[in-house]
Amino acid sequence: MRIAVGGFHHETNTFAPSKADLAAFTTPGGWPALCRGEQLFAATAGINLPVTGFVEAARAAGHTPLPLVWGNATPSNVVTEEAYETIVGQMLEDLARIEAPDALYLDLHGAMVTEHLEDGEGELLARVRTLVGDKLPVIVSFDLHANITPEMVALSDGLVGFRTYPHVDMAATGARSFRFLKRLLEQGDLTHKAFRQIPFLIPLTAGCTMIEPAKSLYNHLGKLERAHGCELSFACGFAPADIYHCGPAVVAYGPNQAAVDDAADALEADVLAAEAAFGSRIYSPEEAVTFAKEEARILGKTIVMADTQDNPGAGGNGDTNGLLRALVERQASGAVLGLLIDPESAAQAHHLGEGGVGRFRLGGKSGLPGHAPFETDALVVKLGDGAFTCTGPFYEGARMQLGPMALLQTGGVQVVVASRKTQAADQEMFRCLGVEPADRPIVALKSSVHFRAHFQPIAGAVIVVAAPGPNPVDHLKLDYKRLRPGVRLMPGGPLSA
Repeated sequence: MRIAVGGFHHETNTFAPSKADLAAFTTPGGWPALCRGEQLFAATAGINLPVTGFVEAARAAGHTPLPLVWGNATPSNVVTEEAYETIVGQMLEDLARIEAPDALYLDLHGAMVTEHLEDGEGELLARVRTLVGDKLPVIVSFDLHANITPEMVALSDGLVGFRTYPHVDMAATGARSFRFLKRLLEQGDLTHKAFRQIPFLIPLTAGCTMIEPAKSLYNHLGKLERAHGCELSFACGFAPADIYHCGPAVVAYGPNQAAVDDAADALEADVLAAEAAFGSRIYSPEEAVTFAKEEARILGKTIVMADTQDNPGAGGNGDTNGLLRALVERQASGAVLGLLIDPESAAQAHHLGEGGVGRFRLGGKSGLPGHAPFETDALVVKLGDGAFTCTGPFYEGARMQLGPMALLQTGGVQVVVASRKTQAADQEMFRCLGVEPADRPIVALKSSVHFRAHFQPIAGAVIVVAAPGPNPVDHLKLDYKRLRPGVRLMPGGPLSA
């Protein structure tokens, strides 16, 4: 087979402070910059990405992937119309040049909102169908946090979702997408579909598959597949997106409508039965620091904090300083926080040089109401260029380019400052500046769940902290305007209007 291959990723938090313009896709950071043609294969090779897994599986089976465009921007507010139309235009232009492809594979996220579209992926698929017609097999891999729409289901032949959060199975999902395509074409038994939307929003921190109830739900998903002879996916949805079709969903594919309906109904019932369990203890910054200091002393192991409400992986800018202030004010000596995304402070540190001391204005520069820089004297402990390769299960193989970085120390607390936004989910982000996380009593991370893949093994305890930020754990604090009626804003909570 000759299979056209492309990708376009953005997880949109419509409540976040900054939009994703074209530069957000063309500037390298945690993932490769926008790439086109043969550059796609070189840029994504060896990285835990769906497109990488698909390409490797297709080639291993003797087929030929034909590159289109692949682009990713760190989660933020909406994608600008210019960025969307530019990237989609390039993708369709390249697809039109391929003579009679046998199939199309797209590595998408599933939660993209743009300045002019609520459903970025649905519109992309509609334009693809206008170009190639209804008969070309179109297979899509999507993120566990996709907000799947009816249009995505109708316009594709298969939606194949991640099954882990942290997303350690991204490349594996790409390989599963190839196997789905192979089964579809060789056996022709995945032609029937079922789609179920779940009527409650799941907080990001509660959907982690390393803890219950998601752990058991995804384990049972595989058993249901085998029992019904179907392919199943369950997306937890991405709650901070004010769109009509925001929320979790189930999709099923199989040999006949009765089989897929039964499989989808069974998985939907599992999710509904687990609704009350999608909750966890959330600490205030002050509670978190007090608890962490005591637990670190008792256990003699690192206590890991998730600064979830400023997670760049959910649209935060990574520059709020509420948890940093609490660590300093409560004298959490030896603690380290990262990544604080503050190019101004990083540049100041590089100007001072290692060993230099200066008055810094840390974070608080992204314009969030009620936020201001944390002014403090700090020592420049270590400097770096932000170029390193990740080794943890989530970011495995990712060649980071985070710009000038610095390790600063204030009041016995250290903070890792970077210039380009990405979430703190790999220990190399600290090691590149000489910090070994396992040697610290407290490690505070601007992340929600992805950090667990690399940090939970060293942790005596993991706690989730609700420091002020643009990604509230409690969806009742978000002003939804477009969400369809009848959806509970929190598990067991009130309904949307």
